[in-house]
Amino acid sequence: MTTLFVEADGGSRGNPGIAGSGALVRNEQGQILATKATPLGKASNNVAEYTGLIEGLRLARDLDPQAFVEVKLDSKLVVEQMSGRWKIKHEDMKRLAAEAATILPPMQVRYTWIPRKDNGDADALSNEAMDACAAGVAWDPSRSRIRPQS
Repeated sequence: MTTLFVEADGGSRGNPGIAGSGALVRNEQGQILATKATPLGKASNNVAEYTGLIEGLRLARDLDPQAFVEVKLDSKLVVEQMSGRWKIKHEDMKRLAAEAATILPPMQVRYTWIPRKDNGDADALSNEAMDACAAGVAWDPSRSRIRPQS
């Protein structure tokens, strides 16, 4: 079975404020296979983190729906909630967590917390999304500094 690695992040400038998420998928050799940055308008940091997770899971599913996926996040909240160890109280996050849980079978996904310093590529994508949001434009993957490797 193939293993894919999703790295995801989200942020907002103000909470809530201008928000965006970023996600990428790596193969077992560490090569970036797919990227996505999503400008979100005005949203909370937690909504942005969950959106990054959702977009990353979708990228992985589109690459290989049978793969085992390890999701790496610097959001302890999202990791613990999606792993079932912490209760989800906020309605927006309940909805987003439920959506994330339907993208791939839960037994195919593992959630791992990583330090922020180890999540630089996903963080860069989320910042590109927030920059696009602030400028009122769509994210342009051809101008991204984080790109899939050919």
